[in-house]
Amino acid sequence: MSDATMLQLLRELCDIPGPSGYEEPVRTYLTQRWRPRAQALTVDAVGNLLVHVGGHGPRVLVQAHMDEIGFVVRYITDDGFLLLDTAQGPRRMSPDRRYMIGQTAQVLGRSGVVARGIFAAASGHVMTQAQLDKAHLGFEDIFVDIGVTSRREAELFGVHVGSPVIWYRGLHRIGRYVSGKAMDDRMPLAIMDTLLHQLDANTLACELWLAATIQEENGLHGARAMGVRGQFDMVLALDVGLTGDVPTVGVREYDARLGGGPTLVHKDAAIQYDRRLLWHCADLAAQHGIPFQHGVYANYGSDGAAFIDSGIPALLIGIPTRYTHTAFEMVDPSDIDATVRLLQAFVQSPWQLPTV
Repeated sequence: MSDATMLQLLRELCDIPGPSGYEEPVRTYLTQRWRPRAQALTVDAVGNLLVHVGGHGPRVLVQAHMDEIGFVVRYITDDGFLLLDTAQGPRRMSPDRRYMIGQTAQVLGRSGVVARGIFAAASGHVMTQAQLDKAHLGFEDIFVDIGVTSRREAELFGVHVGSPVIWYRGLHRIGRYVSGKAMDDRMPLAIMDTLLHQLDANTLACELWLAATIQEENGLHGARAMGVRGQFDMVLALDVGLTGDVPTVGVREYDARLGGGPTLVHKDAAIQYDRRLLWHCADLAAQHGIPFQHGVYANYGSDGAAFIDSGIPALLIGIPTRYTHTAFEMVDPSDIDATVRLLQAFVQSPWQLPTV
């Protein structure tokens, strides 16, 4: 796939609004692209998308999640401002507040985006001394301004308590890199799309399945619902990977960088990943001249843990990403290409998972 084609695919996927619990637009887009290449395509009762690509041998699932970081309207004030909760967990524990202010907001109703505005807080000359002295902003300090003057006006747009809210920033180039919102996890979905469209099913050395799952960001729920069926022999979970290649972090914290290839993750905050899968991928990468990195992640979890909890061996492959869980996540297209090549080598090389 050419660089321009991949950039357009990424732009289309990242532009789709799809926070946790509101994945339908993403699923519709993928269904339209994947159905012609699938032997079978199904959507389960909770909204996971599952594609049978074909082939014979061990049942291999390549998986990524559809949902992006989001927020939820918890209250609409009398003068039309939207107060928020996080879509990821307890309100007072959300890690996302520092990256909200000044971003464009998209507010979703029953039928898609119903209002646009900005994530805002008191600023400049009107701030009280207490506000100036406050070290960290909480959800009591932040609101969305959609440019209306009453609750009734907001409701007429289609805004309601419970409306999902996402930040929006269009995908764009920054030097050799690409930056935008929802790389987590639309960029891995783009990798799966590329894999599917480049593969000849007759070359598969496994029975290959692809899955796009719901509600990873708030608890791995889609992967857990899929894993309990136990229909796969192994899972390669794709997600954004952590890097230490910025001045305030450093590789001693995260020994990975943009442009270094996919990261084979040994462990994260939740689980140790399957060593047999990890070293098989490492050997394949070395054999095919594909750059890769080793990773140990803190403050991180992935759908791979849900599959292991369901009794299915799983490996997390992290595609290096700077500024995760922001509207300006940044990736290197060369890492996308290297990950596609690694996945191709995996599904086209005969291999049986050794017994424990």
